[in-house]
Amino acid sequence: MTDKLLRSTVLTLVALCCSIYARSIAAQAPEGPLPPPPPGTKIQPIPPEALGKISARVTLVNTPVTVRDANGAMLHDLDEQDFVVTDNGVAQKITHFGVGGDPISLVILVETSSRIESFLPQLQKTGILLSEQVMGPDAEAAVVGFDSSLKTLQGFTRSHDAIEAAVSGLKTGDSGICLFDAMSAGVEMLSFRRKPSKETPVTGRRVLLILSEALDTGSDARLGEVLRRAQLENVTIFSVGLSTTRAELSAKPRDNAPVPITPPGTYGMPGPPGTVPTPGAGNNSGFDLIALAQVLVEHTKSAATHHSLEVGAVATGGGYYSTYKGRSIESAIDEIGGELHSQYMISYEPKSRFDEGPDSGYHQISVSLVADKAQGKKIITRPGYYIPPPGS
Repeated sequence: MTDKLLRSTVLTLVALCCSIYARSIAAQAPEGPLPPPPPGTKIQPIPPEALGKISARVTLVNTPVTVRDANGAMLHDLDEQDFVVTDNGVAQKITHFGVGGDPISLVILVETSSRIESFLPQLQKTGILLSEQVMGPDAEAAVVGFDSSLKTLQGFTRSHDAIEAAVSGLKTGDSGICLFDAMSAGVEMLSFRRKPSKETPVTGRRVLLILSEALDTGSDARLGEVLRRAQLENVTIFSVGLSTTRAELSAKPRDNAPVPITPPGTYGMPGPPGTVPTPGAGNNSGFDLIALAQVLVEHTKSAATHHSLEVGAVATGGGYYSTYKGRSIESAIDEIGGELHSQYMISYEPKSRFDEGPDSGYHQISVSLVADKAQGKKIITRPGYYIPPPGS
């Protein structure tokens, strides 16, 4: 065989192999965007190993900060230079500062289990509050209902009418409550919104609003996994705790319908309106929710279900509002809107003591005020975030 013929044969074989490989790859990849899952499809939780890979890319931390005076009123007149931020004790340079004005992406999770049947008329009337008080003029929002499965009732939209229609059309399903799966899905949805770009290097606000009992009856996702991802994706969780005891008491009498003595997700003595339960607040029997949040995030575990909504708020710098003692669903949503749009948003690029990127492990965030501004002020913010060690 001549050299010329040999070269020609080799080139033909290489071209044939490349063609076969390209066809096999094309056969594995569907054309166009992937279709959305059918309604009611259960969304799989994010495995811990995937969370570890995500966490390695932490380059910006957003922390919402609520500041109240001695009477509990929110303060809106502080400036960037009034705040001191540390990450694991290391002072951080604030790269972005704002007060309530950043654009919002919002996912509204609504329990639709048969357990909240008597709440349904109240929930169906909250659409205008959610659109006007929580969304505001420039936000986008989505609505997801959940019982034993998840249903996207409205995808992301800026239309207030569409959100109100989705809420007014709420219907109850079975008695299951996959709260943690719903939270996982909400965080996943938000992780693709408000991504940084050259024009807007700081993400807008990502907010998860939950209207539910503090109860989970069989999710695949674990609360710690959800909170870890929420912290890394800078998602703030607000929640309205629905009390089925109150619902039972206000419903029409039914034969042989037992009424639980203590409603899930509530305590005997509620705290001041609009405050997240904290150690020593008098409404959680001394239970340290911040410590619980850290343990859950570090070890990706679940918690006693009657603490889940409070822990979610504490872990992300949001707020929990119970409806059990005198507060209606409407007033709770109204208070959330007021707090959400009055929070300071502080962003920083985490640096270690050696001016390097963040180390693995749990990072404690501390936000305080300078000495001449601190007296009589109470600050609520997210306590921290966790980065798994390499290869974990």
